[in-house]
Amino acid sequence: MLRNIPPILSPALLYTLRAMGHGDEIVIADANFPAESIGPDCIRLDGVSATDALAAILTLTPLDKFVDDPALTMQVVGDAAAIPPIVAQFQTIIDATADHPAQIATLERFDFYDRAREAYAVVQTGERRLYGNIILKKGVIAPEPTAG
Repeated sequence: MLRNIPPILSPALLYTLRAMGHGDEIVIADANFPAESIGPDCIRLDGVSATDALAAILTLTPLDKFVDDPALTMQVVGDAAAIPPIVAQFQTIIDATADHPAQIATLERFDFYDRAREAYAVVQTGERRLYGNIILKKGVIAPEPTAG
């Protein structure tokens, strides 16, 4: 056990988050997402919701503040302007948890898949709500201030 680390984060996911660098992207995916076949390493968090995974990951990982869209979700097929309830929850979590909160942007379904193929890793959750997928771009952790 470790202190101050959400217990839903597996050793494999902790390793991945630590290994990622500035600008690397990670996908948090729902249970329907083709996580195993899309390409990047797949880390399974079966039984964990995408919203819980997002909240836990954001306690350890900063969002990139040097890009316009550090958080991306998939557009609803046939209604690109729709905001699914889970995406609204993602935004609430980002606003409350991220050190640099950002407005979520969206990508068309197949553009989202293409972007996910280039990610560092995919976290497959047990999320059953539709459109429970989000891509996060990792930011920079600033150096500690020095006494002087």
